[in-house]
Amino acid sequence: MKKKILGLIPTRLNSRRLPAKALLPINNIPLIVHVYRRAKLSKNLNEVFICCDDSKILKVIKKFGAKGILTSKHHTNGTERICEGYKKIKKKYDYIIDIQGDEPLISPNHIDQVINYHIKNSSADIIIPNLKVPNSNNTNLVKIVSNKKNEILYISRANVPYEFKNKNKNIKKHLSIISFSPEALLKYCKSKKSDLEKIEDIELLRALDIGLKLKTINLKGDSFSVDVFEDYKKAKSQMKQDKYFKLYK
Repeated sequence: MKKKILGLIPTRLNSRRLPAKALLPINNIPLIVHVYRRAKLSKNLNEVFICCDDSKILKVIKKFGAKGILTSKHHTNGTERICEGYKKIKKKYDYIIDIQGDEPLISPNHIDQVINYHIKNSSADIIIPNLKVPNSNNTNLVKIVSNKKNEILYISRANVPYEFKNKNKNIKKHLSIISFSPEALLKYCKSKKSDLEKIEDIELLRALDIGLKLKTINLKGDSFSVDVFEDYKKAKSQMKQDKYFKLYK
């Protein structure tokens, strides 16, 4: 039987470093709508909704034909926001895919690879994909440490594993497409912020802290989030040549 998959895109209006970035235009389309339209190109997602915290976003996305759900302004992270969205939809799904709302060049193929991997590894509660990138001291990059079974051991902003004896050429960069079983998502949202989550400011450390089983899959390609104005300029430049943009514009 074909699995029912829900795609949820969390976003908020008052982003800290780049105010109202969700509504910034890229080739005359708001950034958040790019994410929505690319998610709609996924072969596996049955439905896609934008979960937003402000009616301004809801009003704009509806003009572009996107479905949205208004959520609380008081969530501390995107996982909590999509959990509220999932509860409001009131339908049963086999998997819920969290697609970060600040990656306008996200690959629909990456979304499908994550979903297919979770279906094949159904004993896992959460799947977090990674991209292998050159090692750097960038604390904005969240790094994944996993074992040979692709089970996630830890997630950190620090350079892990630490180069005490041997050099580590590449790190596993956390890619912002996350697949949850519905039970895992609800359990996460019933739990309070964990100590590790507070220290590192990485929301999925809460999942490790409460004993959920996390696995990772290595994907090929590139992806970046729009956090500052330079990222926005880069996204506008790359979008002009992007193969998926030509499919939905």
